[in-house]
Amino acid sequence: MPQMNMIEAIRSAMDVVMDKDPNVIILGQDVGFFGGVFRCTDGLQRKFGEHRVIDAPIAEGGIIGAAIGMGVNGLRPIAEIQFADYIYPGFDQIVSELARLRYRSCGEFFSPVTIRTPCGGGIHGGQTHSQSPEAIFTHVSGIKTVMPSNPYDAKGLLIASIESDDPIVFFEPKRIYNGPFDGDPEKPAVSWASHPKGEVPDGHYTVPIGTAEIAREGSELSIITYGTLVHVATAAADAMGVDAEIIDVRSLSPLDVTTITDSVKKTGRCMIAHEATRFGGYGGELAATIQKDCFYYLEAPVSRVAGWDTPYPHAFEWQYFPGQKRIAAGIRRVMEAAA
Repeated sequence: MPQMNMIEAIRSAMDVVMDKDPNVIILGQDVGFFGGVFRCTDGLQRKFGEHRVIDAPIAEGGIIGAAIGMGVNGLRPIAEIQFADYIYPGFDQIVSELARLRYRSCGEFFSPVTIRTPCGGGIHGGQTHSQSPEAIFTHVSGIKTVMPSNPYDAKGLLIASIESDDPIVFFEPKRIYNGPFDGDPEKPAVSWASHPKGEVPDGHYTVPIGTAEIAREGSELSIITYGTLVHVATAAADAMGVDAEIIDVRSLSPLDVTTITDSVKKTGRCMIAHEATRFGGYGGELAATIQKDCFYYLEAPVSRVAGWDTPYPHAFEWQYFPGQKRIAAGIRRVMEAAA
Protein backbone atom coordinates (compact mmCIF):
# COMPACT_ATOMS: atom_id res chain seq x y z
CA MET A 1 0.00 0.00 0.00
CA PRO A 2 1.33 3.52 -0.77
CA GLN A 3 2.88 5.58 2.01
CA MET A 4 1.63 9.16 2.25
CA ASN A 5 2.11 12.03 4.61
CA MET A 6 -0.92 14.10 5.55
CA ILE A 7 -0.33 16.66 2.79
CA GLU A 8 -0.19 13.94 0.16
CA ALA A 9 -3.28 12.21 1.59
CA ILE A 10 -5.30 15.44 1.53
CA ARG A 11 -4.17 16.15 -2.03
CA SER A 12 -5.03 12.59 -3.05
CA ALA A 13 -8.52 12.96 -1.57
CA MET A 14 -9.22 16.06 -3.64
CA ASP A 15 -7.67 14.50 -6.76
CA VAL A 16 -9.84 11.36 -6.44
CA VAL A 17 -13.07 13.29 -5.91
CA MET A 18 -12.36 15.81 -8.67
CA ASP A 19 -11.73 12.94 -11.07
CA LYS A 20 -15.01 11.35 -10.04
CA ASP A 21 -17.24 14.44 -9.97
CA PRO A 22 -16.80 17.39 -12.39
CA ASN A 23 -18.85 19.59 -10.06
CA VAL A 24 -16.11 19.56 -7.39
CA ILE A 25 -14.04 22.74 -7.47
CA ILE A 26 -11.37 24.29 -5.25
CA LEU A 27 -10.97 27.97 -4.41
CA GLY A 28 -8.75 29.86 -2.05
CA GLN A 29 -5.68 32.00 -1.67
CA ASP A 30 -2.68 30.59 -3.60
CA VAL A 31 -4.34 27.20 -4.13
CA GLY A 32 -3.77 27.14 -7.89
CA PHE A 33 -0.50 28.22 -9.46
CA PHE A 34 1.36 28.12 -6.14
CA GLY A 35 -0.27 24.86 -4.96
CA GLY A 36 -1.16 26.17 -1.50
CA VAL A 37 1.12 27.45 1.23
CA PHE A 38 1.59 23.86 2.46
CA ARG A 39 1.36 22.40 -1.09
CA CYS A 40 -1.85 20.50 -0.37
CA THR A 41 -3.26 21.48 -3.78
CA ASP A 42 0.03 21.23 -5.69
CA GLY A 43 -0.51 20.10 -9.29
CA LEU A 44 -4.30 20.13 -9.17
CA GLN A 45 -4.68 23.31 -11.22
CA ARG A 46 -2.34 21.92 -13.88
CA LYS A 47 -4.42 18.74 -14.02
CA PHE A 48 -7.96 20.12 -13.79
CA GLY A 49 -7.58 23.68 -15.11
CA GLU A 50 -8.00 27.19 -13.80
CA HIS A 51 -11.79 26.94 -13.99
CA ARG A 52 -11.81 24.21 -11.32
CA VAL A 53 -8.88 25.27 -9.10
CA ILE A 54 -9.35 28.99 -8.59
CA ASP A 55 -6.85 31.42 -7.06
CA ALA A 56 -8.87 33.84 -4.94
CA PRO A 57 -7.85 37.23 -3.51
CA ILE A 58 -7.02 37.63 0.17
CA ALA A 59 -10.66 37.98 1.20
CA GLU A 60 -11.89 35.15 3.38
CA GLY A 61 -15.46 36.47 3.50
CA GLY A 62 -15.45 36.55 -0.28
CA ILE A 63 -14.01 33.04 -0.56
CA ILE A 64 -16.72 31.60 1.72
CA GLY A 65 -19.50 33.71 0.19
CA ALA A 66 -18.54 32.67 -3.35
CA ALA A 67 -18.36 29.02 -2.26
CA ILE A 68 -21.87 29.22 -0.78
CA GLY A 69 -23.26 30.61 -4.04
CA MET A 70 -21.48 27.94 -6.05
CA GLY A 71 -22.89 25.24 -3.79
CA VAL A 72 -26.45 26.53 -4.06
CA ASN A 73 -26.12 26.40 -7.84
CA GLY A 74 -25.05 22.78 -8.05
CA LEU A 75 -21.29 22.81 -7.56
CA ARG A 76 -19.46 21.11 -4.70
CA PRO A 77 -16.85 23.64 -3.54
CA ILE A 78 -13.76 23.03 -1.41
CA ALA A 79 -12.80 26.39 0.07
CA GLU A 80 -9.34 26.69 1.56
CA ILE A 81 -8.64 29.23 4.30
CA GLN A 82 -4.86 29.43 4.39
CA PHE A 83 -4.64 29.44 8.21
CA ALA A 84 -7.44 28.84 10.72
CA ASP A 85 -6.43 32.15 12.32
CA TYR A 86 -7.82 33.92 9.22
CA ILE A 87 -11.19 32.21 9.13
CA TYR A 88 -12.81 34.91 11.25
CA PRO A 89 -13.52 37.37 8.38
CA GLY A 90 -15.60 34.56 6.84
CA PHE A 91 -17.32 33.68 10.11
CA ASP A 92 -20.50 35.65 9.41
CA GLN A 93 -20.92 33.92 6.05
CA ILE A 94 -20.40 30.51 7.67
CA VAL A 95 -22.77 31.08 10.58
CA SER A 96 -25.45 33.36 9.14
CA GLU A 97 -25.65 31.90 5.64
CA LEU A 98 -23.97 28.51 5.18
CA ALA A 99 -25.10 26.89 8.44
CA ARG A 100 -28.66 28.25 8.22
CA LEU A 101 -29.42 27.82 4.52
CA ARG A 102 -31.24 24.48 4.61
CA TYR A 103 -33.20 25.45 7.73
CA ARG A 104 -34.28 28.90 6.57
CA SER A 105 -35.37 27.57 3.15
CA CYS A 106 -37.33 24.65 4.69
CA GLY A 107 -35.03 22.20 2.95
CA GLU A 108 -35.41 23.74 -0.50
CA PHE A 109 -31.77 24.85 -0.74
CA PHE A 110 -28.47 23.53 0.57
CA SER A 111 -24.82 24.28 -0.14
CA PRO A 112 -22.35 21.37 0.20
CA VAL A 113 -19.27 23.44 1.03
CA THR A 114 -16.18 21.89 2.61
CA ILE A 115 -13.89 24.44 4.27
CA ARG A 116 -10.33 23.21 4.71
CA THR A 117 -8.04 25.08 7.05
CA PRO A 118 -4.70 24.30 8.80
CA CYS A 119 -4.80 24.80 12.56
CA GLY A 120 -2.69 24.50 15.69
CA GLY A 121 0.82 25.44 16.69
CA GLY A 122 4.18 23.80 16.93
CA ILE A 123 5.68 25.54 13.89
CA HIS A 124 6.79 28.83 15.53
CA GLY A 125 3.84 30.64 13.94
CA GLY A 126 3.05 32.86 16.92
CA GLN A 127 -0.36 34.23 17.75
CA THR A 128 -1.56 34.71 14.16
CA HIS A 129 -0.61 31.32 12.66
CA SER A 130 -1.21 28.87 15.53
CA GLN A 131 -4.80 29.08 16.71
CA SER A 132 -7.21 26.18 17.25
CA PRO A 133 -10.72 27.68 16.93
CA GLU A 134 -12.59 24.38 16.49
CA ALA A 135 -14.84 24.84 19.55
CA ILE A 136 -16.38 27.99 18.04
CA PHE A 137 -17.67 26.00 15.07
CA THR A 138 -18.96 23.04 17.08
CA HIS A 139 -21.25 25.56 18.80
CA VAL A 140 -22.97 26.42 15.49
CA SER A 141 -25.99 24.34 14.53
CA GLY A 142 -26.01 23.34 10.86
CA ILE A 143 -22.32 22.65 10.24
CA LYS A 144 -20.12 19.66 11.00
CA THR A 145 -16.60 19.94 12.40
CA VAL A 146 -13.83 17.43 11.71
CA MET A 147 -10.15 17.16 12.70
CA PRO A 148 -8.08 14.11 11.62
CA SER A 149 -4.89 12.97 13.35
CA ASN A 150 -3.25 10.93 10.61
CA PRO A 151 -3.03 10.55 6.80
CA TYR A 152 -5.39 7.59 6.48
CA ASP A 153 -8.18 9.35 8.35
CA ALA A 154 -7.42 12.67 6.65
CA LYS A 155 -8.08 11.25 3.20
CA GLY A 156 -11.11 9.18 4.18
CA LEU A 157 -12.72 11.97 6.20
CA LEU A 158 -12.03 14.60 3.53
CA ILE A 159 -13.63 12.50 0.79
CA ALA A 160 -16.63 11.89 3.08
CA SER A 161 -16.82 15.64 3.75
CA ILE A 162 -16.69 16.65 0.10
CA GLU A 163 -19.33 14.09 -0.86
CA SER A 164 -21.63 15.10 1.99
CA ASP A 165 -24.50 17.49 1.32
CA ASP A 166 -23.81 19.16 4.68
CA PRO A 167 -21.38 22.05 5.16
CA ILE A 168 -18.23 20.92 6.96
CA VAL A 169 -15.28 22.75 8.51
CA PHE A 170 -12.27 20.47 8.10
CA PHE A 171 -9.39 21.36 10.43
CA GLU A 172 -5.90 20.08 9.55
CA PRO A 173 -3.31 20.08 12.39
CA LYS A 174 -0.34 21.44 10.48
CA ARG A 175 2.28 20.26 13.00
CA ILE A 176 1.61 16.69 11.86
CA TYR A 177 1.39 17.35 8.10
CA ASN A 178 4.76 15.64 7.55
CA GLY A 179 4.89 13.19 10.43
CA PRO A 180 3.51 12.27 13.88
CA PHE A 181 4.71 14.52 16.69
CA ASP A 182 5.14 13.24 20.25
CA GLY A 183 5.37 16.70 21.81
CA ASP A 184 9.15 16.87 22.16
CA PRO A 185 10.53 19.63 19.89
CA GLU A 186 14.13 18.57 20.62
CA LYS A 187 13.74 15.18 18.94
CA PRO A 188 14.45 14.68 15.23
CA ALA A 189 11.37 14.79 13.02
CA VAL A 190 9.70 11.45 12.27
CA SER A 191 7.99 10.76 8.95
CA TRP A 192 4.62 9.09 8.44
CA ALA A 193 6.46 6.23 6.70
CA SER A 194 7.15 4.73 10.15
CA HIS A 195 3.49 4.87 11.23
CA PRO A 196 0.77 2.36 10.25
CA LYS A 197 -1.65 5.22 9.55
CA GLY A 198 0.78 6.46 6.90
CA GLU A 199 -0.43 3.62 4.67
CA VAL A 200 -3.07 5.21 2.48
CA PRO A 201 -4.89 3.61 -0.49
CA ASP A 202 -4.56 5.42 -3.82
CA GLY A 203 -8.24 5.20 -4.70
CA HIS A 204 -11.59 6.17 -3.27
CA TYR A 205 -12.58 5.30 0.30
CA THR A 206 -14.31 7.11 3.14
CA VAL A 207 -14.08 7.28 6.91
CA PRO A 208 -17.58 7.92 8.31
CA ILE A 209 -18.12 11.34 9.85
CA GLY A 210 -19.57 11.01 13.34
CA THR A 211 -17.31 8.15 14.42
CA ALA A 212 -14.45 8.24 16.91
CA GLU A 213 -11.61 5.70 16.90
CA ILE A 214 -9.84 3.80 19.66
CA ALA A 215 -6.27 4.80 18.83
CA ARG A 216 -4.80 2.74 21.68
CA GLU A 217 -6.61 0.17 23.81
CA GLY A 218 -6.20 0.20 27.58
CA SER A 219 -7.94 -0.47 30.88
CA GLU A 220 -6.64 1.98 33.52
CA LEU A 221 -7.56 5.38 32.10
CA SER A 222 -9.39 6.91 29.13
CA ILE A 223 -7.68 9.82 27.36
CA ILE A 224 -10.09 11.67 25.08
CA THR A 225 -8.31 13.83 22.52
CA TYR A 226 -7.91 14.66 18.83
CA GLY A 227 -5.48 16.07 16.29
CA THR A 228 -1.82 16.38 17.21
CA LEU A 229 -2.41 15.48 20.85
CA VAL A 230 -3.40 11.91 19.94
CA HIS A 231 0.30 11.29 19.37
CA VAL A 232 1.47 13.32 22.37
CA ALA A 233 -0.92 11.46 24.68
CA THR A 234 0.20 8.10 23.28
CA ALA A 235 3.86 8.95 23.89
CA ALA A 236 3.15 10.22 27.42
CA ALA A 237 1.18 7.10 28.38
CA ASP A 238 3.88 4.84 26.96
CA ALA A 239 6.62 6.71 28.84
CA MET A 240 4.70 6.43 32.12
CA GLY A 241 3.80 2.79 31.65
CA VAL A 242 0.10 3.57 32.11
CA ASP A 243 -2.38 1.27 30.39
CA ALA A 244 -4.36 4.16 28.93
CA GLU A 245 -7.07 3.84 26.32
CA ILE A 246 -6.78 6.73 23.88
CA ILE A 247 -9.85 7.84 21.97
CA ASP A 248 -9.30 9.92 18.83
CA VAL A 249 -12.50 11.98 18.64
CA ARG A 250 -11.77 13.07 14.99
CA SER A 251 -15.43 14.04 14.40
CA LEU A 252 -16.06 16.84 16.87
CA SER A 253 -19.58 17.49 15.63
CA PRO A 254 -21.43 15.22 15.32
CA LEU A 255 -19.81 13.50 18.30
CA ASP A 256 -19.54 9.73 18.71
CA VAL A 257 -20.74 9.68 22.32
CA THR A 258 -21.00 5.88 22.51
CA THR A 259 -17.32 5.14 21.81
CA ILE A 260 -16.23 7.73 24.36
CA THR A 261 -18.58 6.74 27.14
CA ASP A 262 -18.03 3.01 26.63
CA SER A 263 -14.32 3.61 27.18
CA VAL A 264 -14.82 5.71 30.31
CA LYS A 265 -17.26 3.19 31.76
CA LYS A 266 -14.61 0.51 31.23
CA THR A 267 -11.68 2.39 32.79
CA GLY A 268 -13.46 4.54 35.40
CA ARG A 269 -10.99 7.42 34.92
CA CYS A 270 -10.80 10.09 32.25
CA MET A 271 -8.50 12.85 31.05
CA ILE A 272 -9.33 15.22 28.17
CA ALA A 273 -6.60 16.95 26.18
CA HIS A 274 -6.64 19.55 23.42
CA GLU A 275 -4.32 22.27 22.16
CA ALA A 276 -6.91 25.06 22.16
CA THR A 277 -7.34 27.34 25.15
CA ARG A 278 -9.00 25.71 28.15
CA PHE A 279 -11.76 28.16 29.10
CA GLY A 280 -14.77 27.63 26.84
CA GLY A 281 -12.80 24.96 24.99
CA TYR A 282 -14.23 21.85 23.38
CA GLY A 283 -13.01 19.79 26.34
CA GLY A 284 -15.72 21.36 28.49
CA GLU A 285 -18.42 19.80 26.29
CA LEU A 286 -16.66 16.46 26.38
CA ALA A 287 -16.39 16.64 30.18
CA ALA A 288 -20.09 17.52 30.55
CA THR A 289 -21.10 14.63 28.29
CA ILE A 290 -18.91 12.17 30.19
CA GLN A 291 -20.13 13.43 33.57
CA LYS A 292 -23.76 13.03 32.50
CA ASP A 293 -23.45 9.56 30.99
CA CYS A 294 -20.70 8.04 33.15
CA PHE A 295 -21.29 9.59 36.58
CA TYR A 296 -21.74 6.31 38.44
CA TYR A 297 -18.69 4.74 36.76
CA LEU A 298 -16.17 7.51 37.51
CA GLU A 299 -13.61 6.81 40.22
CA ALA A 300 -12.03 10.29 40.01
CA PRO A 301 -12.93 13.75 38.68
CA VAL A 302 -12.46 14.25 34.95
CA SER A 303 -9.15 16.03 34.28
CA ARG A 304 -8.46 18.52 31.48
CA VAL A 305 -5.15 19.51 29.89
CA ALA A 306 -5.23 22.31 27.33
CA GLY A 307 -3.51 25.43 26.03
CA TRP A 308 -3.28 28.41 28.35
CA ASP A 309 -5.98 31.09 28.29
CA THR A 310 -3.72 33.50 26.42
CA PRO A 311 -2.85 34.25 22.80
CA TYR A 312 -0.43 31.65 21.42
CA PRO A 313 2.95 33.05 22.58
CA HIS A 314 5.78 32.93 20.07
CA ALA A 315 8.53 33.04 22.68
CA PHE A 316 6.89 30.51 25.00
CA GLU A 317 5.39 28.14 22.45
CA TRP A 318 6.47 24.95 24.21
CA GLN A 319 5.21 26.17 27.57
CA TYR A 320 1.80 26.83 25.98
CA PHE A 321 1.67 23.62 23.93
CA PRO A 322 0.38 20.65 25.99
CA GLY A 323 3.47 18.46 25.65
CA GLN A 324 4.31 15.18 27.31
CA LYS A 325 5.19 16.78 30.65
CA ARG A 326 1.80 18.46 31.01
CA ILE A 327 -0.06 15.41 29.71
CA ALA A 328 1.82 13.24 32.24
CA ALA A 329 0.86 15.61 35.06
CA GLY A 330 -2.77 15.34 34.01
CA ILE A 331 -2.55 11.55 33.97
CA ARG A 332 -1.05 11.52 37.46
CA ARG A 333 -3.84 13.75 38.79
CA VAL A 334 -6.47 11.28 37.60
CA MET A 335 -4.60 8.12 38.57
CA GLU A 336 -3.73 9.34 42.06
CA ALA A 337 -7.15 10.74 42.91
CA ALA A 338 -9.00 8.81 45.62
CA ALA A 339 -11.83 6.61 44.44
